[in-house]
Amino acid sequence: MFAFYTLLFYLLTPFIMLRLLWRGIKAPAYRQRWNERFGYYHKTYPQDVIWFHAVSVGEAEALFPLLRLLQSRHPDAKLLITTTTPTGSARVQAMFLGKAAHVYLPYDMPFVIGRFLNCFKPRLAVIMETEIWPNLYAACGKQKIPLFLINARLTEKSACGYRRIPSLIRPSLAKVSLIAAQTHDDAERFVSIGAQPETVKVMGNMKFDIDIAEGTIAEGRRLKSAVFGDRFVWIIASTHKNEEALFLDIYPELKAEIPELMLVLVPRHPERFLEVKKLCEERRLNVVMRTSGDNCAAVTDVYIADTMGELKMLYAAADVAFIGGSMVPVGGHNLLEAAAIGVPMMFGPYMSNFKEIAGGVLARNAALQCRTQQDIVSTVLSLYADPDNRSELARRAGAFLQENRGAIAAIAARIETALPID
Repeated sequence: MFAFYTLLFYLLTPFIMLRLLWRGIKAPAYRQRWNERFGYYHKTYPQDVIWFHAVSVGEAEALFPLLRLLQSRHPDAKLLITTTTPTGSARVQAMFLGKAAHVYLPYDMPFVIGRFLNCFKPRLAVIMETEIWPNLYAACGKQKIPLFLINARLTEKSACGYRRIPSLIRPSLAKVSLIAAQTHDDAERFVSIGAQPETVKVMGNMKFDIDIAEGTIAEGRRLKSAVFGDRFVWIIASTHKNEEALFLDIYPELKAEIPELMLVLVPRHPERFLEVKKLCEERRLNVVMRTSGDNCAAVTDVYIADTMGELKMLYAAADVAFIGGSMVPVGGHNLLEAAAIGVPMMFGPYMSNFKEIAGGVLARNAALQCRTQQDIVSTVLSLYADPDNRSELARRAGAFLQENRGAIAAIAARIETALPID
């Protein structure tokens, strides 16, 4: 099965590269640094690293507090962080430039993986969430590199897919020393697809240990005061294609009831910034782009955050937040950043990526779920008219966050136990 999988990967490589070229039309970063994806490096990197992998921005943000904790305890430790997407890469370099090495994760082909491991010689491999790469796992096992899968989650749909290829997945999971599952359900699913029960531990969700700097909140407050003024700011965070239009279409109805309403849109992917601006202009809405540096006037309808890495700060400038990716079948995004900032939250029906967290805040009356555009309208109007309810929603969400913290400390302890850091 491994030979067939590897052959298939090689055969699909030209199509993978074509996809990178296609994505590079809108996001030029996808056309760059291909050498790293094939395990070729143009400079000397540190060896004997502790290697962490996070696919993209969401996983990277959850990983950062753990990395900062380890660096504070072991300042001489050499860290390597890999990502898959350019947005994840940009975020890692913004936060850890000069403090950790960074390259793209190489493709899962034996010779490529071999070049990667020979370059960095990891002492420990730590993979975020659910990245199961058979050849990579096999190579770590062959070179006796301890392998941790942390903040691990596995949906039933994904588990069903993995169960269809047991001859590939079971040997891969046999190379894993620790699976730090987010929930008991995740743990049971990992065992059901072939993980050794003794390696699976329920250690919670690292995203609850979110770290918000006081300066971030202060910067958001300054933005609210200097740019938004006394406007009622409604932020729609991490939006996707076909989602912004839903909010832009109901904006006039809300604006008629809330004259001081300001809509802040934060597209998830930078290649869509101008597309979203065009959507606004087609509706004859007055738009300000964040990178323009312009203040919002009384006639401004929409403020588009065409930057990366500022979402937490933007939450701090908002009166109400809607979590994007949840009004289209994307699966939602992390709502814990909004909870940590203290802004009342709304989200749509599609929250499968954060099912347990969404269920938790709803059970505590700490957020509001909307299934239709009319639900959104009535909810925003209700929140606008009731500041006390907004404050109570934010307070309950903050309490829910505090109740579930602790995963990062537990995982850091396991990393230190498995591999003493000089």
